[in-house]
Amino acid sequence: MAKNSSFIKLEGTLDGLTFFKKNGQNFVKTKSEVNRNRIANAPEFQRTRENNQEFGGSAKCGKAFRESFAGIARVVGDSYLTSRVTAKMRSIVPNGTGLRGQRNINLVDNLEPFIGFNFDVSTPFDSIFNAPSVGPDIPDTKDGVRWNVEDFNTDTFVRSPEGATHFKLALAAGYVSNYEWDATLKSYEPVEEQPNAVGVVAYSDAIALGGMVGSPTGFDIDLTGFAPVPVTTALFASTAIVFYQMVNGELYILAQGHSMKIAAAK
Repeated sequence: MAKNSSFIKLEGTLDGLTFFKKNGQNFVKTKSEVNRNRIANAPEFQRTRENNQEFGGSAKCGKAFRESFAGIARVVGDSYLTSRVTAKMRSIVPNGTGLRGQRNINLVDNLEPFIGFNFDVSTPFDSIFNAPSVGPDIPDTKDGVRWNVEDFNTDTFVRSPEGATHFKLALAAGYVSNYEWDATLKSYEPVEEQPNAVGVVAYSDAIALGGMVGSPTGFDIDLTGFAPVPVTTALFASTAIVFYQMVNGELYILAQGHSMKIAAAK
């Protein structure tokens, strides 16, 4: 794949070349000569079909993950969030049981790779906010999340973007089911329909930048409405910081500089 630096910007396919635009840049690649029907049926493409099936399952599970944080992901996520989450899901597929191409996506038993996952790689959470805190804590019943941050100096523990005058801390909780291959539907489906791809976000009050906060900041998210939570469903807890600018007494969210990471999971 090559970049198209010509002043003529095309999109589409012409003479075996495919022109497309991604993230504001123009690219060109050769059109594939492999017939789609051949990929779907030829023995030599068996491994390709297996990989495609598991990639599709990873994308589906990744979508559920992103939807569980939909209330805040669009604010704190980067433009590559979808592909990065899919890759993270794909990385745990080899740990699943079943035949190649049909291995289950066992999130519950493979949570460690997700701890510390940043929704925007350009603003790692620990480099933006690093005040001492307790949690997030998830009980074995997976029906709640707690996070407590003691009073802290914002000048010391917050790295704010230019123009910010205030910030809010946030705690987000999201449920994602394990996924397994459904031979009837010929696709990956959630082991449990509920709770899956759902979540809750709680924000602190707006905190002014400069000096001490003045009091502890605590979160206690009640998720008993989703109980009892199946053992095949994972609960992810994310900590976040969102920045604002006050203008004429009104707070306006900034376009960038926010951060969120997966801090706990069960």
